Amino acid sequence: MIYADNAATTKMSDAAAETMAALIRDCWGNPSSLYLHGQKAKEALEKAREDVAAVIGASPREIYFTSGGSESDNQAIVSAARLGKEKGKTHIISTAFEHHAVLHTLEKLKDEGFDITLLPVHENGIVRPDEVEAAITDSTCLVTVMFANNEIGTVQPIREIGAVCRKHGVLFHTDAVQAIAHIPVNVADDNIDMLSASAHKFHGPKGSGFLYVKKGIRLTNLIEGGAQERGKRAGTENVPGIAAMARALKDESAKIDENTARLVTLRNKLIDGLSQIEHSALNGDPEHRLPGNVNFCFEGIEGEALLLLLDSKGIAASSGSACTSGSLDPSHVLLAIGRPHDVAHGSLRLSIGPDLTDDEADYIIKSVSEVVDYLRSFSPVWRDLQSGKLSHLL
Repeated sequence: MIYADNAATTKMSDAAAETMAALIRDCWGNPSSLYLHGQKAKEALEKAREDVAAVIGASPREIYFTSGGSESDNQAIVSAARLGKEKGKTHIISTAFEHHAVLHTLEKLKDEGFDITLLPVHENGIVRPDEVEAAITDSTCLVTVMFANNEIGTVQPIREIGAVCRKHGVLFHTDAVQAIAHIPVNVADDNIDMLSASAHKFHGPKGSGFLYVKKGIRLTNLIEGGAQERGKRAGTENVPGIAAMARALKDESAKIDENTARLVTLRNKLIDGLSQIEHSALNGDPEHRLPGNVNFCFEGIEGEALLLLLDSKGIAASSGSACTSGSLDPSHVLLAIGRPHDVAHGSLRLSIGPDLTDDEADYIIKSVSEVVDYLRSFSPVWRDLQSGKLSHLL
């Protein structure tokens, strides 16, 4: 099986798995306990906090461990909203193609009376800092823009957006779930106040994540019941999962340059090959995108059928976010960048790892081309497009 769905989840690294197994076996104490077993677990927990902080240029006390990106997004956004409301500021700016962990949280806040501005996303999938600045008002308490899009892989000008927010005294949060350990991230240099991350996107375990919160920002608790995480996230910490996350983050971050060089070559090979399929289109900017992300639309086919047939050929891919894989609706991300409804249904996301071989990349191109041709051969929509009854959109 050729695995090309790393944006959904990554295989846990051997080093992370070994770290987790060792702690499960040898470091099973409660880190809040004062006796030896507990303090041993506490040491492992705080070592992980130091390692995570070092990777992103933060202080250990600015790192809070969570269950993953969705929880981190929720806590960051709710906290900023509560702080804003205390000051009479109830306006939040985001974008139309955020992860649903952000969009659904904003919908709930809208029901509570917050004013939400979702900036449109241009065809290249890039958010413009000047449009963020133009949307800021005296009532704005938060700007939240993802670092890299989870579907089309476009990398946003986070440093510039953060600078705009600093200029206007507005808190800036970024969902960096897809970016961390894949491209360089430094919270100080990038002007980030809060950042969300999830371990299973960079070869760590599922169920572990972290939230960076700049010193001086007061968090609102989502979970009550204990004094863990300096009183801001109740519940006994998952020390083995957290330590494994820190190990994976440290290891993968050290390989960013090496992995990027390999992945960009493979990514561009896939883009060049799939572009040869008639009436196809790359989604998102061809350069300002994650090293391993390839996202295409193919006119006249259904994405689900494409995925099933690719699976039968030994290729694991997706049509978009794993969080919405059960939905029959087209991707909100593709609609946000202007893809027509019918075209957005025929999408393919390939998120590759550096272990993909050149031969495997060739096989993916060949297989996708064959499957697209096969699906179009009995598609009434494709027949109408080819006959001129319908107009081609790509």
